[in-house]
Parts: sequence; structure tokens; C-alpha cells
Amino acid sequence: MKRSWSVLFLCVAIGSLHSEDFISEFEYGQMLYQNPRGVSCIPCHGDRGQGAEIARYRKRDGTVVELAGPDIRQSTLKQNAEAVHKGPGVMPRYFLTDEEIRAIYTYIREVEKREKESE
Repeated sequence: MKRSWSVLFLCVAIGSLHSEDFISEFEYGQMLYQNPRGVSCIPCHGDRGQGAEIARYRKRDGTVVELAGPDIRQSTLKQNAEAVHKGPGVMPRYFLTDEEIRAIYTYIREVEKREKESE
């Protein structure tokens, strides 16, 4: 009896190595974009990566200063990875893996593609 359970476990384990992923890379990227490490990309980069205003304030001399997250839809995977790893400006460092960055990149590209197809 003990051996049959071992064989069954081994078959299930091997079978799971060849099965499809639970979620697609697009879905994984969407999940990460909406909430990587507890802080969403959306407030700074918009719901589609188009960029968004973060804050606006007036200096003492009356000059209005706008702090905005950039449009990342046309950025390359390499540019996105560098930004995430280095955290330029006010960009927080999320400590995302290369796989997670690639999934977010795939998500943004696919959203852009779908948007253009629907026009």
C-alpha cells in the first residue's frame, strides 16, 4: 500500500511539471501591475501605462510644479527593468524579479495592442 501511494505521488508530481500554468503571463503581469509588493503601479503610470499625475503643488514664487509618472507603454523591457531595479527619481524600488518585470511588460504591451485593435 505504501508503495502505491509513492508511485501515485510521483506520477502527479511529474504530470504537474508538464501541465499549463495556473495563470497566463498576461494575468500574472496584470496582478503585479495592480499590486506589486503592496503598492500599485496605477497611481503613477495610469491604468494602461500611459502615465499619470502624482501630485501638483505651488512653490512660494507661484510656480506650479507637477510630479508625474512617465508613459511606459513604449519603453523597452530593458528600460523598464533598469527603472525598477534602480528606482529613478521618486520611483520606489519594488525588488521585482526579472520574470515579474517581464510579466508586467507583457501585460502593458498586450493592453496597448488590444486598445489599438478596438479603435
